[in-house]
Parts: sequence; structure tokens; C-alpha cells
Amino acid sequence: MFEELLEKLRGDTYITLETTPGHLPTLNNIIEKIDSLKLHKKVDAFTTTDNPLAKLKYNAILAAIKLQQRYKKPVIATMSMRDRNKIALQSDLLGANDFDVRAILALTGDPAKISDQPNTKGCFEGDSTLLLDIIRFFNAGIDYAGKEFSIKPKRIYPFAVSNAYAKNPTTLLKKFKKKIEHGALGIITQPVFDIENAKRLLLLFDEAKSPFEGERAKAQLIFGFFPITKLKTAQFLASHVPGINVPRVWIDELYKAHKEGEKKEYEVGFALSKELFTELKDLHPKIHIMTANKFELADAILS
Repeated sequence: MFEELLEKLRGDTYITLETTPGHLPTLNNIIEKIDSLKLHKKVDAFTTTDNPLAKLKYNAILAAIKLQQRYKKPVIATMSMRDRNKIALQSDLLGANDFDVRAILALTGDPAKISDQPNTKGCFEGDSTLLLDIIRFFNAGIDYAGKEFSIKPKRIYPFAVSNAYAKNPTTLLKKFKKKIEHGALGIITQPVFDIENAKRLLLLFDEAKSPFEGERAKAQLIFGFFPITKLKTAQFLASHVPGINVPRVWIDELYKAHKEGEKKEYEVGFALSKELFTELKDLHPKIHIMTANKFELADAILS
């Protein structure tokens, strides 16, 4: 299952879909949506998020187990450094390994101070590269302290994330290099909204992995894709989310459409998003779709 996913990532069209488990004791609401739209037949894998924005949600690894068993497709489970020390990280990896959840997205995580849980403190024993290192040791049959496992864990497939834009491209180049060096097989960008930006990212990524050999030289860039159908969403991303660049033309077009009503606003935003998705697929068909669980929108983009 995971070897096939890796082969697709390195050589074929590779499409993954983000799922965000809810503030619920069940994942059935997400499963019912996926079933009704048959989305499992339209993507190569799912991802599960890990308490994004430090808000309490259903566990990402347990969600991955449930989705994987349901659809017989690989699921990439996010693990945030915010909530776990080295013991908890390794303990979760061991348990996940037994349930065959072996694709892991290493994330530093949003700050605990923005949590919806009172007086929450972040752990942050390291950034996401610490988890990448731990995975590398597990794949060698030892824990982070160097103690050998009596039963070697099944291979774990590590992924990482990066910004999609920086005023100084050298910043992105350094981050790409760092995560490739620590073993990331694929690096997912924050949402890309401009095909020229996408082309620059590819050039930077190729430069970043050029000094490496072996597995590291095969690392792949995955474009984050987030369809926008509302002016307020575009403006929020442009103004408040670092590492993302929403082109002025998107905001201008959505502004004009917004004045004509909600239906027109959706139509214009969807058209811009669909055109970008097509361009990204033509340029580099390795895309991670994020819709904040608006699965009908994902279905429309993929149709």
C-alpha cells in the first residue's frame, strides 16, 4: 500500500485529500461524506490533521486507522510537536505501526497560546525535524536513545510541510534542504495560488535536493491547493497567514463578484480555483487538496 503510494509520488499523478477530524467522539460524519461522493475513488490517499490551530479534535492517528481500514487506501497521519515529548512521539509511532499507519506528516504545530483549552502549554521538545530524525532511527530498528527494538518496526514514510511563499527565496531553500536532509520523502507546501509561484517553488526544490544522493535525491514537492470561493477567505489568507501569497487579481475578481451576490462570488472563486488546479496538474501533478472538510468542493474540483 505505502510502496505503491511512494511510487505514485515519484512517478505519476499523486492527489491527496485532507480530512480534519471534528470536535466529536466519532469520525462517521466524515466517512459518510466521503462515501456519498465516492471521494475515495478519486484520490490516492487521505491525510488526517492533528488538532489544527491548537483546537481540540478527534485523534489524528485513530482517524487514520479508521479511514485506512474503511477504504483500504493509505492515510498520512499528522503528528504535531506541540503536544508530545520524545516519549509520547515514539509511543504513538509504535502503536500506529502495529495498526499499519506508517505514513506520518511531521508538523511543528500552531502555538498552544491560541488553543481553545484554558491554560494550555505547548511541549515543543523540538521542531518537526526531531520527529523526522526519530522516524529515521525507527526505520533503522532503534529508538531515539539508540536502544534496539527486539521486533523491528515496519517502514515508516515521513512527510513534512513548508511555506509556499517568502519574500526572500533563500529562506524557503534552506527549509527545503533541512527537511530533505532529515529524511522527508515529500514536502507539502501551504496553498499555492499563482502558477508562477509554483514554478519558482519547483526550481527552488530542485536546487535544494541537488546536493543529495540516494533516497534524499528522490524527495518530491507536493503543491498545497486550497480552493477559494469567498472574498473574506481570500482577504484573510492574504492578510493573516504568513507563507501564502494570494494574487491581487483573485481579490479584485472576488470583490467585484461579491457585490453581485453570493452565487456569483462562488462561481468566480470556483472558476479561478479550478483553472489553477488544472494548471498545477499540467505543471507538476502532485497536489494535496485542502478544503476544511468542504468535500463537495473537493469533488467539484476533481470532477
